[in-house]
Amino acid sequence: MFTGIVQTKLPVTRVERQTDFATLILTFPPALLEGLQIGASVAINGTCLTVRTINAAEVSFDAIAQTLKVTNLGNLQAGTVVNIERAARFGDEIGGHVLSGHIMDQVTVLDVQDSAHNRVVWMQRPAHLAAFLLDKGYVALNGCSLTIAEVQDDRFAVYLIPETRDVTTFGEVQPGDRINLEVDAQTQAVVETVRRLLADPQLLAQLRG
Repeated sequence: MFTGIVQTKLPVTRVERQTDFATLILTFPPALLEGLQIGASVAINGTCLTVRTINAAEVSFDAIAQTLKVTNLGNLQAGTVVNIERAARFGDEIGGHVLSGHIMDQVTVLDVQDSAHNRVVWMQRPAHLAAFLLDKGYVALNGCSLTIAEVQDDRFAVYLIPETRDVTTFGEVQPGDRINLEVDAQTQAVVETVRRLLADPQLLAQLRG
């Protein structure tokens, strides 16, 4: 489980590729290495990966074909900067919202608007996920817990405060970038439940009494 509060951003040290498989190696700072063990879960751009090896400060993760296909990890190269969050522990403050680290799709950045204290990022709103991307609803983008500020038919926007721009990769995103997206699980559950009720008039009538 993750909270969507990115702890830092790090450049990828190197990528070792094989057919439908990749090993990602990152160099962790001491604060992130503390207590880290092989088998632990770490979110990289919001994607839950398992620690494979720890060699001094270098930490490796394996990504299989499905992960490389669905997420933007398939495009990572040495030097690419990614968002990092270690798994939440019992008792940790949930400053964002609960994330599984299971990416549902990638969305394309359409426009970036900068001002003195704000950065507005407009992204594609795919038809198959549109029902879950609601005005003022939660969304996880590259592992960041964010609130959707505006919604249009085929796109949505998030507003980024300076802290988010500084700590995460969203300070550098540009139109055309592909962003990992995980919808809010509670929103998904409510929407899917309503859909099933509306598709079953008999059940709906029973609930109405």
